[in-house]
Amino acid sequence: MLSVIDLLFLSAALAMDCFTVSIVCGIACGRWTPRLMLQLSLLFGLFQGLMPLAGWLGTSIFSQYIESIDHWIAFGLLAFLGGRMIRESITDNDDDHHHGIPSALTTQLMLAVATSIDALAIGISFACTGYKSLPQLTLPLIIIALGSFLFSVAGNLLGIRFGIAIKRRLNPELFGGVILVFIGVKVLLSHILVE
Repeated sequence: MLSVIDLLFLSAALAMDCFTVSIVCGIACGRWTPRLMLQLSLLFGLFQGLMPLAGWLGTSIFSQYIESIDHWIAFGLLAFLGGRMIRESITDNDDDHHHGIPSALTTQLMLAVATSIDALAIGISFACTGYKSLPQLTLPLIIIALGSFLFSVAGNLLGIRFGIAIKRRLNPELFGGVILVFIGVKVLLSHILVE
């Protein structure tokens, strides 16, 4: 089983995609919207905490199937969302309509799932490293979820803080879409190259 220090590092590593996507969302929003920031950060934390649990629970039955396609699922979701943002940044000239802001719950859920797919594999590894019961998993799941929540809040705040300067220099929807596609490609390549 992992030490608390190991779990903190693991939590930070898993939260990096959430952090990056949250920065993009903060840039796209450009203003302080506590409800949106809190909702998105809670979803990121919740899914980062639930995915290892799902991986741990499904290890005995589904691990070989999930592990072989998890990177394709993450890539597909991120590429779809990123591609949509890129397309809308090119075809829409209405500055009052903010497509890049993930205000729709379905978009937020897709982002939360896509950024937490790696955590599914962590749950599978938990099953192989001595976590035999749910009470043993409680602390790791809390640390992972809380880390992703905090990194998401920080990412949103950074995006909001520097978003105005960035918006003057580039199209945030285009930038955000490219970042999402890049994260999806990174997830896909990291799994393909390891295989």
